[in-house]
Amino acid sequence: MTTTASTRAVVTGRKSTTPLRAAGVQRREQLVSWTFLAPFLITFALFLIWPIVHGIYLSFTDQSLTGAGGGFVGFANYAEALVDPIMWQSMWNTVWFTLLSTVPLVAIALLMAALVDRGLPGQWLWRLSFFMPYLLASTVISQIWVWIFNPQIGAANNILGALGLEPIAWLQNPDTNMLSIVIATIWWTVGFNFLLYLAAMQNIPSQQYEAASLDGAGAWRRFWSITLPQLGPATVLILILQILASLKLFDQAYQMLGGVASDTTRSIVQYIYEAGFVNYRFGYSAAISYVFFAIIVIVGVAQALVTRRKKEL
Repeated sequence: MTTTASTRAVVTGRKSTTPLRAAGVQRREQLVSWTFLAPFLITFALFLIWPIVHGIYLSFTDQSLTGAGGGFVGFANYAEALVDPIMWQSMWNTVWFTLLSTVPLVAIALLMAALVDRGLPGQWLWRLSFFMPYLLASTVISQIWVWIFNPQIGAANNILGALGLEPIAWLQNPDTNMLSIVIATIWWTVGFNFLLYLAAMQNIPSQQYEAASLDGAGAWRRFWSITLPQLGPATVLILILQILASLKLFDQAYQMLGGVASDTTRSIVQYIYEAGFVNYRFGYSAAISYVFFAIIVIVGVAQALVTRRKKEL
């Protein structure tokens, strides 16, 4: 005797589902999915896609902050940017700041994490003191270091005087103002890298250290042969995040120098700001920003290719 579909549904306790009903259920599920995705997609389009598209459009116009202009000028803004000596000087200042700050921020963070991971007394105090500056706003950090670098009453020159050295006009001297910004930035942001390194260290199995100790390996050998190799992924992540953060130099330099741009400290982001909001050249400002973006993309792609080739070797 042949059992019908309805009889099988009763026997198995399941409702029969026709192809039409299945399609309706699938459409409802898709509708629910898109409903949940809609807030994110709308926000993403309004605050990322639209600004990018509008910025590209502005870069091909002579739009002014005053509302004047707006006519299409083609690649004139890009041609001007590529031969603008101030833009290239600002680019070099940004690269120089990145080179000066990235290595200490990685090395000092690694040292701090190693000290805490070794089990220093009062670990909570060390962790708090290392990470606390990172929680402060850039305006607070800038004011703290403006006072420290004050030529007359600052702590920096007091230390130099105690060592028998001549005082320095840290922020006013073109030879030291970039170094001053680097020092303030390291003190401010090293805590974030410290936490990343500490988390990576605490994920290393303790059995590896115990086995190395039984084999007679000392603290330095354990750190060099066990800890450092397993911190490779964390170091790559920290380097990428640090380079991206350093390339966006603006807040602390602008505030510590009182908004005064100099040939040795003007970053590319500050020059973009000056072109758009000081000189009212929105179109030219947009063109500079996309030249900067293109350079970052090229460097990023080159770095990815080199890293992949090293892995293949």
